[in-house]
Order: sequence, then C-alpha cells, then structure tokens
Amino acid sequence: MAKDTFFQKKTTINAGGKLIDMTLPKVMGIINTTPDSFFADSRKTETDAILQQAGNMLSEGADFLDIGAYSSRPGAADISIQEETDRLLPAVEAIVKEFPAAVISIDTFRANVAETAIKAGAHIINDISGGSLDENMFATVASLQVPYILMHMKGNPQNMQALAEYDDVFAEVYDYFVKKIYALKQLGVHDIIIDPGFGFAKKPEHSYALMNRMQEFERLQLPLLAGISRKKMIYGLLGATAAEALNGTTALNTVALMKGANILRVHDVKAALEAITIFKATTLGYNS
Repeated sequence: MAKDTFFQKKTTINAGGKLIDMTLPKVMGIINTTPDSFFADSRKTETDAILQQAGNMLSEGADFLDIGAYSSRPGAADISIQEETDRLLPAVEAIVKEFPAAVISIDTFRANVAETAIKAGAHIINDISGGSLDENMFATVASLQVPYILMHMKGNPQNMQALAEYDDVFAEVYDYFVKKIYALKQLGVHDIIIDPGFGFAKKPEHSYALMNRMQEFERLQLPLLAGISRKKMIYGLLGATAAEALNGTTALNTVALMKGANILRVHDVKAALEAITIFKATTLGYNS
C-alpha cells in the first residue's frame, strides 16, 4: 500500500442534502444573537441586524453561518433553555427564509435547542462541550443525522478557566477526541468535524502548544476547524483588544491553514478568504 494512501481523511460532509467538499478550506461566519459575546461587533440581537450580518457574510463568500444564542466567553452568565431558544429560533427562521441556500450551523451544547433549530432549517450542530454538558446530545445528533462539530472543553463557560491545567495538552485533547469519535461512530454519526477548542479551558500557552502540533490531528482522518478569531490568545499576546485583533487573527489563521485547518470560524469573512487565497497560491500554485 502506498504511504500516502494509508490514511484516508474524510473531506466531505452532507449538510441538508448538500455535499460539501472541504478539500479546499472553507469559512464559517459567526453571528451571535447574544448581548454579551466577547467581541462587541459580533452581537446581533435584532432580526434586521442578523439578516444584514448574514447577507454581508454570504456576499463576502462565507460557506457556513454559525449562529449562537448562548455566550460562551469565560465567566458568561448561564441562561435557560427557553431563553436560548427564544434568541436563536427567530434568527434561524429569518435566515432560512431570506437566504434559503445558506448552510447554517447552530452553536449550542443543548440537545433540545439543537433539535429545534435543525427542524427549523439549520444543518449542522456545533457543540463546544463535545456532548459533556448534555447526555442526550450524541443520540440527538445520531437521530437527526446531521454533521457535528466536536470541540474540546473542560467544565463549562462559568468555570472552564479554573480547569486550564494540563501535563500534556495535545495528548489530553487527542485522547479526548479518540474516545468521543468512537462513541459517536458507535451511534452511527457519519459527519464529524473536530475543533481543538482554542481558549476554552486553556491558557494562551496551551492554545499555542495545540496550534504548534495541530497537523498531528490529521491522524484522526476528520475535517479540522480552527476557531481563533479575535481571541485573547491573540490580543493578549499583542497587548491589544479584541477590536484591534484582526491583523493578528489573519496571521494565526494563516498558520492554522498551513497546519491543516479545513474550516476557519471567523468574525471577519473577507479577511479569512484573503488568507485562504494566499494559502492556495502558495500551496497549489499562483493563478491570477
């Protein structure tokens, strides 16, 4: 067997009957229907503002829209399932109606919220807890047969930073993925995307250690998402703020692409696509 065919990385997902090829990197635009997400410009709580943001991102070339209604910044307040649903559902319904071709991801760790959103027209479940905060999540994903973004985190948004201790962060995150992927596949989940969870229960040094070894996640043979946009690991290092972190985000997104990222989850779609264009010219050859 040829060396380069031993591992067959999965490069496609089925999102609502649409087969999406991730051989070339894709961009996921972030829309937060929360009043307290860490980056102020990402907060869109009114339907008109949500639709405008969605339209802007799609026109700039976003492949996915990731809609969240529960702030997962460190120390964010917990909210009820009902409040999360009340924030999320109108946004999903409005985007489905206005942009029927859009591929929508739902950023939630709650199975009931995820199921409600998928039935309203969303396509992908993005779970920061990897099923750890809702024991019904894996079964729900299997029942719905939708792509699942499996992220690494310890604890919950309220206490995760107190749990940011590791002997070997890469080994722990890798082992976590192996166990969770096995459980999902046993339930018949076909489309899994992995996300190392930069900044979630991780100090900046942990996040950079993961980035340094991110190409080693290729052994899991699954698409890889990098969610680093405007995070403290960037602006803290640069002595800046989240609002001033676009240049640093673009630089680190480029590193992530070189390390094998298939999806960039970002606040700034145009800048991410420019990074991908440069990356493609570098790796696949210049084509003006």
